[in-house]
Amino acid sequence: MATADLGKNPEAVSAMFDDVAKGYDITNAILSGGNAVLWRIATVRAIDPQPGERVLDIAAGTGTSAAAIAKSGAEVVALDFSPGMLEEGRKRHPNLTFVEGDAESLPFPPKSFDAVTISFGLRNVNNPQLALGEMYRVLKPGGRVVICEFSHPDRAVIKGSYKAYLKYVMPAVAKLTSSHPDAYTYLMDSINAWPTQAVLAQWLRAAGFTRVAYRNLTGGIVALHRAKAPETTKVRGSIAERRQRTASPSTQTNQTVFGNHR
Repeated sequence: MATADLGKNPEAVSAMFDDVAKGYDITNAILSGGNAVLWRIATVRAIDPQPGERVLDIAAGTGTSAAAIAKSGAEVVALDFSPGMLEEGRKRHPNLTFVEGDAESLPFPPKSFDAVTISFGLRNVNNPQLALGEMYRVLKPGGRVVICEFSHPDRAVIKGSYKAYLKYVMPAVAKLTSSHPDAYTYLMDSINAWPTQAVLAQWLRAAGFTRVAYRNLTGGIVALHRAKAPETTKVRGSIAERRQRTASPSTQTNQTVFGNHR
């Protein structure tokens, strides 16, 4: 799979992740220049997991983020659609619960989790808006969603440097560190095709979430989005009815930005 757009073949993407599973975390750490651990810390803090809560980590890969969340005492379910990633995750984190599943059709009943999170995985979903609807469905009233995803820098100098890095530096590093360097061509293409922070905020509102906000990390190279499921049954019911009447996302453009982290 050499190129990426927002209409992805789930089987091809899953097979690609199977191939890179063993060296995935190391390659990511190198390619991120050490920022991966900082992004993970910021994500866990945004989730704010509490002892006894149930947290769903979608696109959990080898379980690195799920293990960090579990340190809080929360019960974490790590879900991924790549059997290779899950196999590697179970070896590294035998105490975690790993589940094979599709973000577009989560294998859990409604109102199952206190928090749902996905890190660098929403881009790989064939229909990300459908996945957001599934996150909403499995969240308890008042539950939190936190999305950490590559995004678009907000400053011209960072944007130019980042594009050059994606085009020239990342492929060269991937050839040296990854067993499947073509996967990182897909990564570059998927980042370029991904919408802006404001559009993802619109998608979250269209899915029914409230208190939608985002925070730029590393100058907007990554964005941390968070939102809540409505606490009242009345609001949740009206949102469900609205989603049935229309399949198009909201056109609302106002969003809350909760600070920047460079």
